[in-house]
Amino acid sequence: MLTPSLPLTLYVDASCPLCAREIHLLQRRADPQRLHLVDISAANFDATAAGRSREQLGQLLHARSADGHWLTGIDATYWSWHCVGLGSWVAPLRWRPMRPFWLVAYRIFALLRPHLDWLPHPDGAARCRDRCSVEKPDDEQQKLR
Repeated sequence: MLTPSLPLTLYVDASCPLCAREIHLLQRRADPQRLHLVDISAANFDATAAGRSREQLGQLLHARSADGHWLTGIDATYWSWHCVGLGSWVAPLRWRPMRPFWLVAYRIFALLRPHLDWLPHPDGAARCRDRCSVEKPDDEQQKLR
């Protein structure tokens, strides 16, 4: 695997409670010259501009190098962590004898991830599956209570 050209753009799902923890760690350390994070769950995200569908980007972690090459799964994970100076934490992802194990483990995680929305989100916000059906009361209704 060749070193990707920088900056690396990492397409993340900030609505995923498990992913949000990793995203927070990466954001704190990210230098925009090396790593740029794009939230695919944001209302204004345009998947067509990325050249992928939102569904594709949500199924596996995707990263795109400055020269347009795509990295997915464990490769996207490794290089995003490497870009923020934490490559040694994820070095086992590059160990050739372990690679088949990591590929299978990541595929299993990717299949389970959509079902982890019951986990608490690190920002403390309550999460609903799909969209909440209960509307928040406006300020006037709050004052009457």
